[in-house]
Amino acid sequence: MADANKRNIPIKLGDFSIIDTEFSSIRERFDAEMRKMEEEMNKFRHELMSREANFFETSSSTKKTTTKTSSSSAQNSLSRPAPRQNYISDISSPLIQEDGDSKMLKLRFDVSQYAPEEIVVKTVDQKLMVHAKHEEKSDTKSVYREYNREFLLPKGVNPESIRSSLSKDGVLTVEAPLPAITAGETMIPIAHK
Repeated sequence: MADANKRNIPIKLGDFSIIDTEFSSIRERFDAEMRKMEEEMNKFRHELMSREANFFETSSSTKKTTTKTSSSSAQNSLSRPAPRQNYISDISSPLIQEDGDSKMLKLRFDVSQYAPEEIVVKTVDQKLMVHAKHEEKSDTKSVYREYNREFLLPKGVNPESIRSSLSKDGVLTVEAPLPAITAGETMIPIAHK
């Protein structure tokens, strides 16, 4: 493995508490998530009801003419695809947060059982690696703990832009700006044989 692809990321010690900052507004975030789920359920309910209404309107109006037309019309309304929405754009990940016009990858690791000097954050190629090791030895006991996490970074993430911070309650936060996605057309050539 070449050392050119390996980079240690410094850990900034913070005098903040993740518990205080993240969970102070938990009720508002919970309510917002509940509203979002209720909106999704209402959309689903509305789509289901309109499909059902269209099915019965189509089948009852065509039943008056012939049975064959009725069954094919009912089949068509059942097999008709739902209006295609861009569900990909609606997906929100707890790992990705919007920061104005840009998006930020944000990862959290509970390393509260380790001292700051026992924690190492580094990148190797496109992998983010968090490693912590604790050893205690005395005449009567021996304690050994190790923490390893690997995360494959999305393409285009610059390892030089990754920042990490450690809260006073032992939560390591690693942040990296995500590259902007170009939404242009790409022509794909067709191979002729």
